[in-house]
Amino acid sequence: MKVILAQPRGFCAGVERAIEIVEQALEKFGPPIYVRHEIVHNPHVVQRLKDKGVQFVEETDEVPEGAVVIFSAHGVPEDVENHAKSRRLQIIDATCPLVSKVHTEGQRYAKRGFEIILIGHEGHPEIEGTLGRIPGVVHLVSEVDDVARLAVKNKEQLAYITQTTLSVDDTKSVIDALKARFPNIVGPATKDICYATQNRQGAVRELARTVDVVLVIGAHNSSNSNRLRERAAEVGIPAYLIEDASHLDPNWVCGKERVGITAGASAPEDLVQEVIERLRVLGPVEVSVLPGGVQENVHFRLPLSLTKAEPRQTASSS
Repeated sequence: MKVILAQPRGFCAGVERAIEIVEQALEKFGPPIYVRHEIVHNPHVVQRLKDKGVQFVEETDEVPEGAVVIFSAHGVPEDVENHAKSRRLQIIDATCPLVSKVHTEGQRYAKRGFEIILIGHEGHPEIEGTLGRIPGVVHLVSEVDDVARLAVKNKEQLAYITQTTLSVDDTKSVIDALKARFPNIVGPATKDICYATQNRQGAVRELARTVDVVLVIGAHNSSNSNRLRERAAEVGIPAYLIEDASHLDPNWVCGKERVGITAGASAPEDLVQEVIERLRVLGPVEVSVLPGGVQENVHFRLPLSLTKAEPRQTASSS
């Protein structure tokens, strides 16, 4: 069996930054550190941080007053931040800078009196955070059919922004529908789809054209991982989303000569290697990397709320 790895795959700069923020906070402040929602959408990453003393909560009410709380990479609504401040929580914001950029764009349009159309998936933490950061009227659309049902006050004062982890192709279809119905609408084309999402989708599409089956490693609640599976399946081959090697069904790869593997932006590389080792149990495996992939060298700075924060003071015994 030939196993071909997509390039790029796995962790993006925003995820690496978020995890580093939590680990440095643990080192600086000591456990427990509280994180609102999953820091990134991967159960293995979450469990590893739990093992180090991180406590994940759904709301800041669950955090003891005065404790350290980290907001996840997906971003949070403004009222969540304000509530945390009212409880004197020490806030460290791990929102991905590319998500924060979308917030800023939406706020800029809103200040100019535009109604905002947000393209994204209802209920996703990034969407909840974005909706809670933009004043004024914001309409959420997920697919082309939603555009026809939009009821806006002034079709001449419309702008759109997008969730960062969507499919580039699907987003373009929605944007095209918006422009067809509202010719004067303004927005950023598809550039708000994050670079890592675009790179991984392009890589998995190329990978799918060269293999018999694609395995996407990532969490089922990970938007970008689900989009990777969809992009591979569009090529016309079987594609499966699995959290780790334990979820691999041998029947999927039985008789397949070429197996492609990629990983979502929240999936650690060791999960990829574990899947490869699981395939070796089934028979001889030859591993290679698909040539011609984009080389990513993006790095985001850590927030000042972490780097300039004072460590916790421990009481000394007399």
